[in-house]
Amino acid sequence: MTEYLTIDGGTLAYEVTGDSGPLLVLAHGIGDSREAYRFAAPALAAAGYRVAAVDLRGCGESSVGWASYTRTDIADDLIALVNHLGGPAVLVGHSFSGGAATIAAAKAPSLITAVVELAPFTRKQQISLGDLRVTRYRRGTFRLLGTGLFGSVRLWKKYLDIAYPGPKPADWNARLDRIEAMMREPGRMKALQMMGRSAPVDADAQLGNVRCPVLVVEGTLDPDWASPQAEGEAIVAALPSGLGRLEMIPGAGHYPHVQFPSQVVTMVQSFLGSVRA
Repeated sequence: MTEYLTIDGGTLAYEVTGDSGPLLVLAHGIGDSREAYRFAAPALAAAGYRVAAVDLRGCGESSVGWASYTRTDIADDLIALVNHLGGPAVLVGHSFSGGAATIAAAKAPSLITAVVELAPFTRKQQISLGDLRVTRYRRGTFRLLGTGLFGSVRLWKKYLDIAYPGPKPADWNARLDRIEAMMREPGRMKALQMMGRSAPVDADAQLGNVRCPVLVVEGTLDPDWASPQAEGEAIVAALPSGLGRLEMIPGAGHYPHVQFPSQVVTMVQSFLGSVRA
């Protein structure tokens, strides 16, 4: 059941699964909605967590027309939601929201107990001409740039096809139709474009200020980096010593929690178990 939280600037839509247990807040990436966690959220709830999946500002059922869409904005939204739901909480952030979760953890250390970053954009990015020799990276980058430049739903769908290499979820075609319908709603593509233009320098600047454990999960075939493992290792290295851990999922693209939900859930459970220990 969709619930709503009104904050300064608009309204956030979210859905809670599970009645008790530690709070997990799940945040998706750009051009998506909380349905990105349609497989992982029920499994995490069944494992004993109270799971809140949120639509980012401008996405899903959340309102449009926000003044800005930076990772810091999203971090403040996540902190507001955790406060509303009665934290503390573990934040799980995918892609754009991985950086937002990092900022939230640094800004509210008493409220955020751990962070899971799935294929996160958490560091300042640079495009290398040498990296463009990697076919999946070149194809993914050009489609992402085209989506942002032209506001093209067609190019966004082409990017998603690359971002899910190999196995696709059983509901792939229906999900693509829902994403296309959402992106054609007024204001949704503009939100994607504004998020895409927001460089993760704000998240990069906060990596050294994080005080809670962090799990970074990368897919080996993620088209957003020439070397997803090198990106994950760099994030862990930028965190205070001993706080970060990197897990790689062979064959996964930019959406490991959708392609391999059971594997991601197992990783999250193991990570949180070690945090409690």
